[in-house]
Formats: sequence, structure tokens, C-alpha cells
Amino acid sequence: MTTFLSARLAGMTQSEIRNMTRECEKVGGINLGQGLGDLPTPPPVRDGAIQAIRDRKSTYSFPEGALELRQLIAEKLRRDNGIEADPKTNITVTVGSSGGFACAIMGLLNPGDGILLLEPYYGYHLNAALLAGLVPQFATLSPPDFALDEAKIRAALKPNTRAIVVCSPSNPSGRMYGESDLKVIEKIAVEKNLLVITDEIYEYIIYDGRKHFCAATMPGLRDRTVTLMGVSKTFSITGWRMGYAVAPEPLSRAITLANDLFYVCAPTPLQHGIAEGFKSPPEFFAKLKGDYQRKRDIICQGLTDAGLRPIIPQGAYYVLADVSHLGYPTAKAAAMALLNETKVASVPGTAFYQGKTGEGLLRFCFAKEDEVLAEAAKRIRAFKGALVNA
Repeated sequence: MTTFLSARLAGMTQSEIRNMTRECEKVGGINLGQGLGDLPTPPPVRDGAIQAIRDRKSTYSFPEGALELRQLIAEKLRRDNGIEADPKTNITVTVGSSGGFACAIMGLLNPGDGILLLEPYYGYHLNAALLAGLVPQFATLSPPDFALDEAKIRAALKPNTRAIVVCSPSNPSGRMYGESDLKVIEKIAVEKNLLVITDEIYEYIIYDGRKHFCAATMPGLRDRTVTLMGVSKTFSITGWRMGYAVAPEPLSRAITLANDLFYVCAPTPLQHGIAEGFKSPPEFFAKLKGDYQRKRDIICQGLTDAGLRPIIPQGAYYVLADVSHLGYPTAKAAAMALLNETKVASVPGTAFYQGKTGEGLLRFCFAKEDEVLAEAAKRIRAFKGALVNA
């Protein structure tokens, strides 16, 4: 019998993040590996979707999304991000920010084009690029500060490089890129005529009074940037798959076409649900930051007490911990040892690096209820002796 398998999938496997989730389920553990975001959905978002279903708002929306939602997104962009976007021509509601990324690279790049990723990267960006026939290139940012190094970026560029991906706040490092960082990106992108794709889904989950900065507000980046945002993390609805892409009209038109061809539209009742979320008062977003900063501190203290070395994140809801001093041969071995003894799952740092830097890191997700995090931290502390003696 003929084997039916696309050459696009050659050498590709399910991500280590999902593999660790499966391993965690086998032992009935606490999953701090995958970014599930299993906190309660805000009632206005939940009830808005339920009411939309009751009102039979269940047919297709436009490929670019329901106009009411796009208008609310445009107001939010102006208020919170300093971005002026026409809801009719610059915004596409997508099936998650990952769907927005897929539509952007399929609509704006060609097979064989190079796409530059900053390591540590989000694995979906890499795998989606490979599936699209792009050629990934890497500029490694070293822990613990993950400083943006112009020389490293320039050294990673190739003649076929057409785009650069910037994730801020970063998954997995929690690193945020400010105006000075983005000026480096602006300088290179203008000089080399690069498309800039920014993943800013964690824009509201930031700590210690920091301010989120959007690349699309930079003069040299405004006309060459696709801004990917979403609500999965903000409203704890990762399974709803709701995001949006913001771009200049010619780019947005191509993204919308790809969105139509792949997905037709994002789920219509859920669009109405998140529209209610965009009406939330400023106090909601302030509380969100405070709640996540408390969760960050719970897990980081637990890791510190256990002899692991957390790299305190500036944003997002992940923390990388340095385990290179513990003696395990690989990050996977360290992650499995932790899981088998404590039933707490993490993700090996190799899921986010091409080179050996990831072998000394584990990633933990802290989008959990405080009680669950406290229990996870307690278990990790109990593992301290085993780690030291490894």
C-alpha cells in the first residue's frame, strides 16, 4: 500500500511541550509545562459567548472578523498601544495568534525565503515556518539577560532573509523589548528591507511597573510590521483560539485572504464573547498584572529554595530556570527526573533552542491558581536533595 505522507512533515514531530503534557498526565501530576492558562474565564467574556449562541449568532462572519469586534480592537490599539488602525482595512481576527502567524507567513512570504528567529524562540514559529517552506535562521540570545545583540542578528542574516520574528514579552524567557531594542530591529529591517512579525500576545502580563512597547509605533517599522495579538492569555481562553493581526492595508489584505482560504473565519459566537472582554475597565488589566506577578513570585521562590536558578521574567507567564549546575546530561533528563519524583512537569529548554544552550534550562508555566502553584513549589522544594545528589 502506498504511504501517504507529505514531505513537508519530514523530520517534524510533536512539540516537546505537548510530549511533557502527556507524560504529566500519565503520572497525574501538576502540569507547569504547557501554557494552558487554566484560570477562570472572566464572566463577561463567558456570558457574551453564551448569549451569542442563544441569539443564533452562529453563521460565518466576514473573513476579517465581525465589524463590532474589529472596531473595539481598533479602540484598544489606539488607547493601549499607540497604534492607529482602520477596523475595515488593517485588522484581521484570526484563529488564535498562531493562526495569525500562519496567515502572515503564507500570505507575505514565499518558499525558500529566510525567516530570522531570536533564540530562545516559541516552537510554533519555527515549525509553522518549516511547514510553509521557509528557511529558519537563528540569532542566539544568551541567558540570563537575553540581550538583543545587533552583531549577532547581523551575523545570522543571509541573502535570502526576508523577515524577522520578535516575541515580546517572550515565550519562553519573559524578556521584554523596549524602545532601544526595537531601534536595533528598525535599523536592520530598514537597511535590509525585512518584514517584521511581532508576537505580542502577552502584552498585558507584565511586571514591576514595566510598559509594553509596540514595534509598529516606530517610524521605520510602521509600514513593514505585522503585529500579532490575542486574548487567549488575557482572558484565560486558550482553547477558544482567538487572536488578531494588525498590519498596513496591503499586508492586511493578503493576511485576510489567507485567513479566508485556510479557516474561513474565526468562530463567530466566540468573537462576540471576546468583544465583551474588550469593554473591560482598566482595573481588570491592572488586577491581571498584579495577580500574575504574585504567581510569578510564588514559583520563583519555590525554584530558588530548591536550588534551581530562576531567570526572573519581565513579562508573560513562564519562567526559565537554570539547571546546568545539577549534573543531568540533558534538559530532558532533568525534566523527567523532576516529574518522576515530584509529579511536577516542566519543559526542557531544548524545545526553544537549536544549540546546546537549551540543555541547561527548564521552562515552567505559572498560569495556575495560587493553591496549585503553592503545592507545585512545595513539591519542587522537596526535590532539592535529589537534585544536589544527582
